Amino acid sequence: MIQPEKKSEVREALFSLSPWVLRVLLFSIVTNILVLTPSGYMLEVYDRVVNSRNHQTLLMLTILVVGLYLMLEALEWVRSGIMQEAAFSFDRRMRRRAFDTAFAARLKNLPLGAASQVTADLKTVRDAISSHVILSFIDAPLALLVLIILFLMHPLLGWFSVIGAVVQVMIGFFNERRIREPLSKATRGSNASQIYAGSILRNAQVIRSMGMLGHLRERWLAKQREFIANQADASDTAGTNAALSKLLQSLLSSSLLGIGCWLTLEGNLGGSGMIVGSILGGKVLSPLVQIIANWRQVENAREAVVRLDGMLRSFPAPESAMALPAPKGALSVEGVIAGAPGSPAQILKGVGFRVAPGDSLAVVGPSASGKTTLARLLTGIWPPMTGKVRLDGSDIYAWNKEELGPHVGYMPQTVELFDGTIAENIARFGKPDVDKVQAACQMVGLDEFIASLPDGFDTRIGEDGAFLSGGQRQRVALARAVYGMPSFVVLDEPNSNLDTDGDAALIHTLQQLKKAGSTVIIMTHRMNILQVVGFMLVLVDGQIKHFGPKEQVLAALKGQQPSASQAAPKPQPQQPQGISLIPAPGGQA
Repeated sequence: MIQPEKKSEVREALFSLSPWVLRVLLFSIVTNILVLTPSGYMLEVYDRVVNSRNHQTLLMLTILVVGLYLMLEALEWVRSGIMQEAAFSFDRRMRRRAFDTAFAARLKNLPLGAASQVTADLKTVRDAISSHVILSFIDAPLALLVLIILFLMHPLLGWFSVIGAVVQVMIGFFNERRIREPLSKATRGSNASQIYAGSILRNAQVIRSMGMLGHLRERWLAKQREFIANQADASDTAGTNAALSKLLQSLLSSSLLGIGCWLTLEGNLGGSGMIVGSILGGKVLSPLVQIIANWRQVENAREAVVRLDGMLRSFPAPESAMALPAPKGALSVEGVIAGAPGSPAQILKGVGFRVAPGDSLAVVGPSASGKTTLARLLTGIWPPMTGKVRLDGSDIYAWNKEELGPHVGYMPQTVELFDGTIAENIARFGKPDVDKVQAACQMVGLDEFIASLPDGFDTRIGEDGAFLSGGQRQRVALARAVYGMPSFVVLDEPNSNLDTDGDAALIHTLQQLKKAGSTVIIMTHRMNILQVVGFMLVLVDGQIKHFGPKEQVLAALKGQQPSASQAAPKPQPQQPQGISLIPAPGGQA
Protein backbone atom coordinates (compact mmCIF):
# COMPACT_ATOMS: atom_id res chain seq x y z
CA MET A 1 0.00 0.00 0.00
CA ILE A 2 1.29 3.46 -0.86
CA GLN A 3 1.79 5.50 2.28
CA PRO A 4 0.46 9.08 2.10
CA GLU A 5 3.22 11.62 1.98
CA LYS A 6 3.71 13.56 5.17
CA LYS A 7 2.84 17.20 4.90
CA SER A 8 5.69 19.68 4.88
CA GLU A 9 5.26 22.04 7.81
CA VAL A 10 8.02 24.31 6.54
CA ARG A 11 6.51 24.69 3.08
CA GLU A 12 3.06 25.25 4.55
CA ALA A 13 4.53 28.00 6.74
CA LEU A 14 6.21 29.55 3.69
CA PHE A 15 2.98 29.38 1.65
CA SER A 16 1.16 31.08 4.52
CA LEU A 17 3.27 34.16 3.78
CA SER A 18 1.46 34.71 0.46
CA PRO A 19 -0.63 37.65 1.82
CA TRP A 20 2.56 39.53 2.67
CA VAL A 21 4.10 38.65 -0.70
CA LEU A 22 1.01 39.89 -2.56
CA ARG A 23 1.14 43.19 -0.67
CA VAL A 24 4.81 43.55 -1.55
CA LEU A 25 4.01 42.71 -5.16
CA LEU A 26 1.44 45.52 -5.34
CA PHE A 27 3.94 47.98 -3.91
CA SER A 28 6.59 46.62 -6.27
CA ILE A 29 4.50 47.47 -9.31
CA VAL A 30 4.49 51.08 -8.20
CA THR A 31 8.18 51.11 -7.27
CA ASN A 32 9.16 49.60 -10.62
CA ILE A 33 7.25 52.37 -12.36
CA LEU A 34 8.89 54.97 -10.14
CA VAL A 35 12.30 53.47 -10.95
CA LEU A 36 11.76 54.93 -14.43
CA THR A 37 11.76 58.44 -12.91
CA PRO A 38 15.39 59.28 -13.92
CA SER A 39 14.71 58.15 -17.49
CA GLY A 40 11.50 60.18 -17.69
CA TYR A 41 13.22 63.21 -16.21
CA MET A 42 16.06 62.97 -18.70
CA LEU A 43 13.63 62.55 -21.58
CA GLU A 44 11.61 65.59 -20.55
CA VAL A 45 14.70 67.73 -19.98
CA TYR A 46 16.06 66.94 -23.45
CA ASP A 47 12.75 67.21 -25.28
CA ARG A 48 11.18 70.15 -23.44
CA VAL A 49 13.66 72.18 -21.41
CA VAL A 50 16.64 72.15 -23.79
CA ASN A 51 14.50 73.02 -26.79
CA SER A 52 12.28 75.58 -25.02
CA ARG A 53 14.95 76.96 -22.64
CA ASN A 54 12.17 77.45 -20.09
CA HIS A 55 13.52 77.73 -16.55
CA GLN A 56 10.10 77.37 -14.96
CA THR A 57 9.54 74.05 -16.72
CA LEU A 58 12.92 72.83 -15.44
CA LEU A 59 12.03 73.89 -11.89
CA MET A 60 8.65 72.17 -11.92
CA LEU A 61 10.11 68.99 -13.41
CA THR A 62 12.83 68.96 -10.75
CA ILE A 63 10.30 69.42 -7.93
CA LEU A 64 8.20 66.59 -9.38
CA VAL A 65 11.23 64.30 -9.64
CA VAL A 66 12.28 65.00 -6.03
CA GLY A 67 8.75 64.12 -4.87
CA LEU A 68 8.79 60.89 -6.87
CA TYR A 69 12.18 59.98 -5.41
CA LEU A 70 10.84 60.51 -1.88
CA MET A 71 7.83 58.37 -2.70
CA LEU A 72 10.10 55.65 -4.12
CA GLU A 73 12.23 55.51 -0.97
CA ALA A 74 9.15 55.49 1.26
CA LEU A 75 7.69 52.56 -0.69
CA GLU A 76 11.00 50.71 -0.51
CA TRP A 77 10.95 51.18 3.27
CA VAL A 78 7.36 49.88 3.39
CA ARG A 79 8.30 46.86 1.26
CA SER A 80 11.17 45.97 3.58
CA GLY A 81 8.89 46.38 6.60
CA ILE A 82 6.30 44.03 5.12
CA MET A 83 8.88 41.31 4.48
CA GLN A 84 10.29 41.81 7.99
CA GLU A 85 6.77 41.27 9.34
CA ALA A 86 6.47 38.14 7.15
CA ALA A 87 9.77 36.83 8.59
CA PHE A 88 8.50 37.37 12.14
CA SER A 89 5.26 35.57 11.26
CA PHE A 90 7.24 32.58 9.94
CA ASP A 91 9.36 32.56 13.09
CA ARG A 92 6.32 32.71 15.38
CA ARG A 93 4.76 29.78 13.56
CA MET A 94 7.85 27.58 13.49
CA ARG A 95 9.99 28.41 16.52
CA ARG A 96 8.12 26.22 19.04
CA ARG A 97 8.21 23.24 16.66
CA ALA A 98 11.87 23.86 15.88
CA PHE A 99 12.83 23.96 19.55
CA ASP A 100 10.78 20.86 20.38
CA THR A 101 12.34 19.05 17.41
CA ALA A 102 15.86 19.93 18.53
CA PHE A 103 15.01 18.69 22.02
CA ALA A 104 13.52 15.44 20.67
CA ALA A 105 16.60 14.92 18.49
CA ARG A 106 18.88 15.08 21.54
CA LEU A 107 16.67 12.58 23.36
CA LYS A 108 17.16 10.26 20.38
CA ASN A 109 20.94 10.55 20.85
CA LEU A 110 21.52 12.65 17.73
CA PRO A 111 24.74 14.69 17.92
CA LEU A 112 24.44 18.06 19.58
CA GLY A 113 25.36 19.78 16.30
CA ALA A 114 22.56 18.08 14.37
CA ALA A 115 20.04 19.00 17.07
CA SER A 116 21.12 22.63 17.44
CA GLN A 117 21.24 23.00 13.64
CA VAL A 118 17.42 23.05 13.66
CA THR A 119 17.23 26.44 15.39
CA ALA A 120 20.13 27.74 13.29
CA ASP A 121 18.27 26.73 10.11
CA LEU A 122 15.16 28.51 11.35
CA LYS A 123 17.19 31.70 11.77
CA THR A 124 18.72 31.30 8.30
CA VAL A 125 15.31 31.01 6.64
CA ARG A 126 13.89 33.88 8.69
CA ASP A 127 16.79 36.16 7.74
CA ALA A 128 16.44 35.22 4.07
CA ILE A 129 12.74 36.11 4.04
CA SER A 130 13.47 39.63 5.25
CA SER A 131 16.51 40.13 3.00
CA HIS A 132 16.72 42.32 -0.10
CA VAL A 133 17.38 39.30 -2.31
CA ILE A 134 13.73 38.22 -1.87
CA LEU A 135 12.64 41.66 -3.04
CA SER A 136 14.88 41.16 -6.08
CA PHE A 137 13.07 37.88 -6.84
CA ILE A 138 9.76 39.76 -6.69
CA ASP A 139 11.14 42.55 -8.90
CA ALA A 140 12.50 40.16 -11.54
CA PRO A 141 9.11 39.44 -13.24
CA LEU A 142 8.21 43.14 -13.05
CA ALA A 143 11.30 43.88 -15.13
CA LEU A 144 9.08 42.80 -18.04
CA LEU A 145 7.46 46.23 -17.76
CA VAL A 146 10.77 47.88 -18.61
CA LEU A 147 11.32 45.34 -21.38
CA ILE A 148 7.97 46.24 -22.95
CA ILE A 149 8.96 49.92 -22.95
CA LEU A 150 12.21 49.03 -24.72
CA PHE A 151 10.32 47.07 -27.36
CA LEU A 152 7.98 50.04 -27.84
CA MET A 153 11.00 52.30 -28.31
CA HIS A 154 12.50 49.92 -30.88
CA PRO A 155 12.44 46.08 -31.23
CA LEU A 156 16.23 45.94 -31.56
CA LEU A 157 16.66 47.46 -28.09
CA GLY A 158 14.15 44.99 -26.69
CA TRP A 159 15.72 41.89 -28.24
CA PHE A 160 19.20 42.94 -27.20
CA SER A 161 17.94 43.28 -23.60
CA VAL A 162 16.29 39.86 -23.81
CA ILE A 163 19.61 38.31 -24.86
CA GLY A 164 21.33 39.98 -21.91
CA ALA A 165 18.67 38.70 -19.50
CA VAL A 166 19.02 35.14 -20.83
CA VAL A 167 22.80 35.25 -20.35
CA GLN A 168 22.30 36.53 -16.79
CA VAL A 169 19.96 33.64 -16.02
CA MET A 170 22.52 31.17 -17.41
CA ILE A 171 25.21 32.70 -15.19
CA GLY A 172 22.92 32.28 -12.19
CA PHE A 173 22.15 28.65 -13.12
CA PHE A 174 25.78 27.62 -13.49
CA ASN A 175 26.65 29.61 -10.35
CA GLU A 176 24.16 27.54 -8.34
CA ARG A 177 25.47 24.28 -9.77
CA ARG A 178 29.11 25.09 -9.06
CA ILE A 179 28.86 26.45 -5.52
CA ARG A 180 26.31 23.98 -4.11
CA GLU A 181 28.77 21.22 -3.13
CA PRO A 182 31.60 23.38 -1.71
CA LEU A 183 29.06 25.54 0.12
CA SER A 184 27.43 22.48 1.69
CA LYS A 185 30.83 21.18 2.75
CA ALA A 186 31.72 24.60 4.17
CA THR A 187 28.48 24.71 6.19
CA ARG A 188 29.01 21.23 7.61
CA GLY A 189 32.66 22.02 8.35
CA SER A 190 31.75 25.25 10.12
CA ASN A 191 29.25 23.45 12.33
CA ALA A 192 31.73 20.67 13.13
CA SER A 193 34.42 23.22 13.97
CA GLN A 194 32.13 25.18 16.31
CA ILE A 195 30.94 22.05 18.08
CA TYR A 196 34.49 20.80 18.55
CA ALA A 197 35.59 24.19 19.91
CA GLY A 198 32.63 24.17 22.29
CA SER A 199 33.57 20.73 23.63
CA ILE A 200 37.15 21.95 24.23
CA LEU A 201 35.95 25.01 26.13
CA ARG A 202 33.55 22.97 28.26
CA ASN A 203 36.40 20.72 29.37
CA ALA A 204 39.01 23.47 29.80
CA GLN A 205 40.09 22.37 33.29
CA VAL A 206 40.84 18.78 32.29
CA ILE A 207 42.65 19.93 29.14
CA ARG A 208 44.75 22.44 31.06
CA SER A 209 45.69 20.07 33.87
CA MET A 210 46.94 17.30 31.54
CA GLY A 211 48.57 19.48 28.88
CA MET A 212 46.18 18.43 26.12
CA LEU A 213 45.63 21.90 24.66
CA GLY A 214 48.29 21.73 21.94
CA HIS A 215 47.01 18.48 20.43
CA LEU A 216 43.36 19.51 20.60
CA ARG A 217 44.17 22.92 19.14
CA GLU A 218 45.80 21.28 16.14
CA ARG A 219 42.72 19.11 15.59
CA TRP A 220 40.50 22.20 15.73
CA LEU A 221 42.79 24.08 13.34
CA ALA A 222 42.61 21.17 10.88
CA LYS A 223 38.80 21.33 10.93
CA GLN A 224 38.98 25.12 10.57
CA ARG A 225 41.35 24.92 7.61
CA GLU A 226 39.08 22.44 5.82
CA PHE A 227 36.05 24.65 6.44
CA ILE A 228 37.84 27.80 5.25
CA ALA A 229 39.12 26.04 2.10
CA ASN A 230 35.61 24.98 1.11
CA GLN A 231 34.24 28.40 1.95
CA ALA A 232 36.96 30.07 -0.12
CA ASP A 233 36.17 27.76 -3.05
CA ALA A 234 32.49 28.66 -2.90
CA SER A 235 33.25 32.36 -2.41
CA ASP A 236 35.67 32.45 -5.34
CA THR A 237 33.12 30.83 -7.63
CA ALA A 238 30.32 33.10 -6.44
CA GLY A 239 32.57 36.17 -6.67
CA THR A 240 33.64 35.31 -10.22
CA ASN A 241 30.06 34.88 -11.35
CA ALA A 242 29.00 38.09 -9.61
CA ALA A 243 31.81 39.95 -11.42
CA LEU A 244 30.70 38.46 -14.74
CA SER A 245 27.15 39.49 -14.00
CA LYS A 246 28.14 43.10 -13.27
CA LEU A 247 30.36 43.15 -16.35
CA LEU A 248 27.46 41.97 -18.48
CA GLN A 249 25.24 44.68 -17.05
CA SER A 250 27.81 47.38 -17.88
CA LEU A 251 28.37 45.98 -21.38
CA LEU A 252 24.64 45.84 -22.01
CA SER A 253 24.13 49.46 -20.94
CA SER A 254 26.97 50.66 -23.15
CA SER A 255 25.87 48.45 -26.05
CA LEU A 256 22.32 49.75 -25.80
CA LEU A 257 23.72 53.29 -25.84
CA GLY A 258 25.65 52.47 -29.01
CA ILE A 259 22.66 50.79 -30.66
CA GLY A 260 20.48 53.76 -29.65
CA CYS A 261 23.00 56.16 -31.20
CA TRP A 262 23.02 54.14 -34.43
CA LEU A 263 19.21 54.11 -34.52
CA THR A 264 19.22 57.86 -33.93
CA LEU A 265 21.62 58.40 -36.82
CA GLU A 266 19.36 56.29 -38.99
CA GLY A 267 16.39 58.40 -37.95
CA ASN A 268 14.60 55.54 -36.16
CA LEU A 269 14.94 56.95 -32.61
CA GLY A 270 14.77 60.35 -30.96
CA GLY A 271 17.89 62.06 -29.65
CA SER A 272 17.12 61.35 -26.00
CA GLY A 273 15.93 57.82 -26.76
CA MET A 274 19.43 56.40 -26.99
CA ILE A 275 20.24 57.53 -23.43
CA VAL A 276 16.90 56.42 -22.04
CA GLY A 277 17.30 53.02 -23.73
CA SER A 278 20.69 52.55 -22.12
CA ILE A 279 19.31 53.32 -18.66
CA LEU A 280 16.28 51.08 -19.08
CA GLY A 281 18.44 48.20 -20.28
CA GLY A 282 20.32 48.32 -16.99
CA LYS A 283 17.00 48.23 -15.10
CA VAL A 284 16.05 44.99 -16.86
CA LEU A 285 19.14 43.23 -15.52
CA SER A 286 19.33 44.91 -12.11
CA PRO A 287 17.18 42.35 -10.19
CA LEU A 288 19.05 39.45 -11.79
CA VAL A 289 22.40 41.00 -10.86
CA GLN A 290 21.23 41.40 -7.25
CA ILE A 291 20.09 37.76 -7.11
CA ILE A 292 23.37 36.43 -8.49
CA ALA A 293 25.45 38.66 -6.23
CA ASN A 294 23.56 37.31 -3.20
CA TRP A 295 23.19 33.76 -4.44
CA ARG A 296 25.14 32.38 -1.52
CA GLN A 297 22.40 33.57 0.84
CA VAL A 298 19.79 32.04 -1.45
CA GLU A 299 21.60 28.70 -1.47
CA ASN A 300 22.05 28.77 2.32
CA ALA A 301 18.32 29.39 2.75
CA ARG A 302 17.42 26.59 0.32
CA GLU A 303 19.60 24.09 2.19
CA ALA A 304 18.21 25.29 5.52
CA VAL A 305 14.66 24.69 4.30
CA VAL A 306 15.57 21.14 3.19
CA ARG A 307 17.31 20.31 6.49
CA LEU A 308 14.58 21.87 8.63
CA ASP A 309 11.87 20.09 6.69
CA GLY A 310 13.71 16.77 7.02
CA MET A 311 14.10 17.14 10.80
CA LEU A 312 10.45 18.10 11.31
CA ARG A 313 9.36 15.08 9.27
CA SER A 314 11.63 12.81 11.33
CA PHE A 315 10.21 14.16 14.61
CA PRO A 316 6.51 14.86 14.04
CA ALA A 317 4.57 16.84 16.59
CA PRO A 318 2.96 14.56 19.21
CA GLU A 319 -0.75 14.07 18.79
CA SER A 320 -2.95 15.45 21.51
CA ALA A 321 -4.42 12.78 23.77
CA MET A 322 -6.97 12.64 26.53
CA ALA A 323 -5.64 13.92 29.83
CA LEU A 324 -4.83 11.14 32.28
CA PRO A 325 -5.39 11.27 36.05
CA ALA A 326 -2.44 11.92 38.33
CA PRO A 327 -0.47 8.69 38.78
CA LYS A 328 -0.39 6.89 42.12
CA GLY A 329 2.96 5.22 41.39
CA ALA A 330 2.08 1.67 40.25
CA LEU A 331 5.00 0.66 38.00
CA SER A 332 4.92 -2.25 35.55
CA VAL A 333 7.90 -3.22 33.35
CA GLU A 334 6.80 -5.82 30.82
CA GLY A 335 9.44 -7.91 29.05
CA VAL A 336 11.54 -4.92 28.04
CA ILE A 337 14.35 -5.18 25.52
CA ALA A 338 16.07 -1.83 25.12
CA GLY A 339 19.21 0.00 24.10
CA ALA A 340 20.35 3.52 23.29
CA PRO A 341 18.19 5.19 20.60
CA GLY A 342 19.73 4.79 17.17
CA SER A 343 21.88 1.82 18.22
CA PRO A 344 20.96 -1.81 17.49
CA ALA A 345 22.88 -3.03 20.57
CA GLN A 346 20.66 -4.47 23.31
CA ILE A 347 21.48 -3.25 26.82
CA LEU A 348 18.44 -4.60 28.65
CA LYS A 349 17.38 -8.10 27.64
CA GLY A 350 13.92 -9.18 28.70
CA VAL A 351 13.53 -7.23 31.95
CA GLY A 352 10.16 -7.42 33.68
CA PHE A 353 8.88 -6.60 37.19
CA ARG A 354 6.18 -4.70 39.05
CA VAL A 355 6.31 -2.20 41.89
CA ALA A 356 3.22 -1.24 43.85
CA PRO A 357 2.51 2.38 44.87
CA GLY A 358 4.51 3.47 47.90
CA ASP A 359 7.13 0.72 47.65
CA SER A 360 10.85 1.31 47.21
CA LEU A 361 13.24 -0.70 45.04
CA ALA A 362 17.04 -0.61 44.88
CA VAL A 363 18.54 -1.64 41.53
CA VAL A 364 22.14 -2.80 41.95
CA GLY A 365 24.68 -4.40 39.67
CA PRO A 366 28.15 -3.93 38.21
CA SER A 367 29.04 -1.13 35.81
CA ALA A 368 27.52 -1.43 32.33
CA SER A 369 24.81 -3.76 33.62
CA GLY A 370 22.02 -1.48 32.33
CA LYS A 371 20.99 0.48 35.44
CA THR A 372 21.10 3.91 33.79
CA THR A 373 19.29 2.59 30.71
CA LEU A 374 16.58 1.20 32.99
CA ALA A 375 16.29 4.59 34.75
CA ARG A 376 15.78 6.33 31.41
CA LEU A 377 13.12 3.82 30.43
CA LEU A 378 11.30 4.17 33.75
CA THR A 379 11.06 7.94 33.31
CA GLY A 380 9.99 7.75 29.65
CA ILE A 381 13.15 9.36 28.26
CA TRP A 382 14.03 6.42 26.00
CA PRO A 383 11.58 4.07 24.31
CA PRO A 384 12.02 0.30 24.59
CA MET A 385 12.70 -1.77 21.47
CA THR A 386 10.08 -4.24 22.61
CA GLY A 387 7.92 -4.47 25.71
CA LYS A 388 6.31 -1.68 27.71
CA VAL A 389 6.97 0.43 30.78
CA ARG A 390 3.67 1.41 32.35
CA LEU A 391 2.84 3.79 35.17
CA ASP A 392 -0.65 3.20 36.56
CA GLY A 393 -1.33 1.10 33.47
CA SER A 394 -0.40 3.79 30.92
CA ASP A 395 2.64 3.74 28.62
CA ILE A 396 5.01 6.18 30.30
CA TYR A 397 6.92 6.94 27.08
CA ALA A 398 3.73 8.05 25.31
CA TRP A 399 2.43 10.01 28.32
CA ASN A 400 2.38 13.79 27.81
CA LYS A 401 5.46 14.86 29.77
CA GLU A 402 4.10 18.35 30.46
CA GLU A 403 1.17 16.64 32.17
CA LEU A 404 3.17 13.87 33.84
CA GLY A 405 6.25 15.88 34.84
CA PRO A 406 4.98 17.38 38.13
CA HIS A 407 4.26 13.85 39.42
CA VAL A 408 7.70 12.44 38.54
CA GLY A 409 11.04 13.09 40.21
CA TYR A 410 14.22 12.15 38.35
CA MET A 411 17.85 12.60 39.29
CA PRO A 412 20.23 11.49 36.52
CA GLN A 413 23.65 10.02 37.14
CA THR A 414 25.24 13.11 35.58
CA VAL A 415 23.75 16.09 37.39
CA GLU A 416 22.41 18.72 34.98
CA LEU A 417 21.61 22.17 36.36
CA PHE A 418 20.87 25.38 34.47
CA ASP A 419 21.87 29.01 34.72
CA GLY A 420 19.43 30.62 37.11
CA THR A 421 18.71 30.88 40.82
CA ILE A 422 18.66 27.97 43.25
CA ALA A 423 14.89 28.41 43.68
CA GLU A 424 14.33 28.34 39.90
CA ASN A 425 16.36 25.16 39.50
CA ILE A 426 14.58 23.40 42.35
CA ALA A 427 11.14 24.55 41.12
CA ARG A 428 12.00 23.21 37.63
CA PHE A 429 11.90 26.76 36.23
CA GLY A 430 8.19 27.11 36.83
CA LYS A 431 6.90 29.77 39.17
CA PRO A 432 8.60 28.81 42.47
CA ASP A 433 6.30 27.81 45.30
CA VAL A 434 8.24 29.11 48.31
CA ASP A 435 6.80 26.55 50.73
CA LYS A 436 7.56 23.62 48.40
CA VAL A 437 11.09 24.90 47.69
CA GLN A 438 11.83 25.24 51.40
CA ALA A 439 10.37 21.81 52.13
CA ALA A 440 12.51 20.20 49.42
CA CYS A 441 15.65 21.92 50.72
CA GLN A 442 14.97 20.87 54.28
CA MET A 443 14.34 17.30 53.17
CA VAL A 444 17.74 17.01 51.43
CA GLY A 445 19.67 19.04 54.00
CA LEU A 446 20.29 22.16 51.90
CA ASP A 447 18.60 24.67 54.22
CA GLU A 448 21.70 25.56 56.26
CA PHE A 449 23.83 26.04 53.14
CA ILE A 450 21.22 28.28 51.51
CA ALA A 451 20.82 30.29 54.72
CA SER A 452 24.56 31.06 54.58
CA LEU A 453 24.29 32.60 51.10
CA PRO A 454 23.85 36.40 50.84
CA ASP A 455 20.95 36.07 48.38
CA GLY A 456 19.53 32.84 49.78
CA PHE A 457 17.24 31.06 47.32
CA ASP A 458 17.82 33.88 44.80
CA THR A 459 21.53 33.03 44.49
CA ARG A 460 22.47 32.40 40.87
CA ILE A 461 24.43 29.17 40.42
CA GLY A 462 25.92 29.80 36.94
CA GLU A 463 25.78 27.57 33.91
CA ASP A 464 25.51 23.90 34.92
CA GLY A 465 25.83 24.95 38.57
CA ALA A 466 29.42 26.10 38.05
CA PHE A 467 29.48 28.00 41.36
CA LEU A 468 28.56 24.90 43.41
CA SER A 469 30.65 21.97 44.52
CA GLY A 470 29.90 18.46 43.26
CA GLY A 471 28.06 17.50 46.43
CA GLN A 472 26.06 20.74 46.45
CA ARG A 473 25.04 20.25 42.82
CA GLN A 474 23.89 16.73 43.66
CA ARG A 475 21.82 17.94 46.59
CA VAL A 476 20.19 20.69 44.47
CA ALA A 477 19.35 18.06 41.84
CA LEU A 478 17.91 15.83 44.57
CA ALA A 479 15.81 18.73 45.88
CA ARG A 480 14.55 19.31 42.33
CA ALA A 481 13.59 15.62 42.07
CA VAL A 482 11.52 15.69 45.28
CA TYR A 483 10.01 19.16 44.71
CA GLY A 484 6.28 18.93 45.30
CA MET A 485 6.62 15.38 46.71
CA PRO A 486 6.01 13.52 43.42
CA SER A 487 4.34 10.11 43.50
CA PHE A 488 7.05 8.42 41.40
CA VAL A 489 10.77 9.07 41.95
CA VAL A 490 13.76 7.58 40.09
CA LEU A 491 17.27 8.30 41.44
CA ASP A 492 20.32 7.21 39.43
CA GLU A 493 23.39 7.02 41.69
CA PRO A 494 22.10 9.83 43.96
CA ASN A 495 25.01 9.52 46.43
CA SER A 496 28.00 9.30 44.09
CA ASN A 497 29.33 12.73 45.20
CA LEU A 498 27.93 12.87 48.73
CA ASP A 499 29.93 12.82 51.96
CA THR A 500 28.77 11.29 55.22
CA ASP A 501 26.39 14.15 55.97
CA GLY A 502 25.07 13.97 52.43
CA ASP A 503 24.44 10.24 52.76
CA ALA A 504 22.53 10.85 55.99
CA ALA A 505 20.45 13.55 54.27
CA LEU A 506 19.72 11.19 51.36
CA ILE A 507 18.52 8.45 53.73
CA HIS A 508 16.34 11.02 55.51
CA THR A 509 14.91 12.05 52.12
CA LEU A 510 14.05 8.46 51.22
CA GLN A 511 12.35 7.98 54.57
CA GLN A 512 10.24 11.10 53.99
CA LEU A 513 9.27 9.90 50.50
CA LYS A 514 8.24 6.56 51.96
CA LYS A 515 6.05 8.28 54.57
CA ALA A 516 4.45 10.35 51.79
CA GLY A 517 3.59 7.17 49.85
CA SER A 518 5.90 7.85 46.88
CA THR A 519 7.17 4.98 44.77
CA VAL A 520 10.97 5.18 44.74
CA ILE A 521 13.44 3.43 42.40
CA ILE A 522 17.16 3.85 43.22
CA MET A 523 20.10 2.81 41.05
CA THR A 524 23.08 2.50 43.35
CA HIS A 525 26.48 0.93 44.02
CA ARG A 526 26.49 1.72 47.73
CA MET A 527 24.94 -0.85 50.01
CA ASN A 528 24.23 1.54 52.90
CA ILE A 529 21.21 2.83 51.00
CA LEU A 530 19.55 -0.58 51.32
CA GLN A 531 18.52 0.12 54.91
CA VAL A 532 15.61 2.29 53.68
CA VAL A 533 14.35 0.20 50.74
CA GLY A 534 11.97 -2.71 50.86
CA PHE A 535 12.94 -4.57 47.69
CA MET A 536 16.02 -5.24 45.66
CA LEU A 537 16.80 -6.09 42.03
CA VAL A 538 20.20 -7.28 40.77
CA LEU A 539 21.06 -6.57 37.13
CA VAL A 540 23.94 -8.36 35.41
CA ASP A 541 24.58 -7.94 31.70
CA GLY A 542 21.13 -6.44 31.16
CA GLN A 543 19.24 -9.32 32.80
CA ILE A 544 17.61 -9.79 36.18
CA LYS A 545 19.67 -12.22 38.29
CA HIS A 546 17.98 -11.69 41.65
CA PHE A 547 14.75 -9.95 42.55
CA GLY A 548 12.51 -9.82 45.58
CA PRO A 549 12.39 -8.54 49.16
CA LYS A 550 15.67 -7.03 50.28
CA GLU A 551 16.43 -9.68 52.89
CA GLN A 552 15.74 -12.52 50.47
CA VAL A 553 18.03 -11.08 47.76
CA LEU A 554 20.82 -10.29 50.22
CA ALA A 555 20.69 -13.83 51.55
CA ALA A 556 20.91 -15.18 48.01
CA LEU A 557 23.88 -12.93 47.23
CA LYS A 558 25.75 -14.03 50.38
CA GLY A 559 25.19 -17.65 49.51
CA GLN A 560 26.13 -17.46 45.81
CA GLN A 561 28.49 -14.46 45.55
CA PRO A 562 27.86 -14.00 41.82
CA SER A 563 30.25 -11.86 39.83
CA ALA A 564 29.60 -9.61 36.84
CA SER A 565 31.27 -12.09 34.49
CA GLN A 566 29.52 -15.19 35.79
CA ALA A 567 25.98 -16.08 34.94
CA ALA A 568 24.15 -16.71 38.19
CA PRO A 569 21.37 -19.29 38.28
CA LYS A 570 18.00 -17.87 37.40
CA PRO A 571 16.12 -17.17 40.65
CA GLN A 572 12.63 -18.38 41.34
CA PRO A 573 11.50 -15.70 43.79
CA GLN A 574 8.17 -15.72 45.48
CA GLN A 575 5.98 -12.82 44.54
CA PRO A 576 6.24 -10.47 47.48
CA GLN A 577 3.45 -8.16 48.49
CA GLY A 578 3.64 -5.04 46.37
CA ILE A 579 6.21 -6.39 43.87
CA SER A 580 5.95 -9.20 41.38
CA LEU A 581 8.23 -10.59 38.74
CA ILE A 582 6.92 -10.73 35.17
CA PRO A 583 8.48 -13.54 33.12
CA ALA A 584 10.38 -12.22 30.14
CA PRO A 585 9.89 -13.65 26.62
CA GLY A 586 11.27 -17.15 26.36
CA GLY A 587 10.84 -17.81 30.06
CA GLN A 588 13.73 -15.57 31.16
CA ALA A 589 13.32 -13.26 34.11
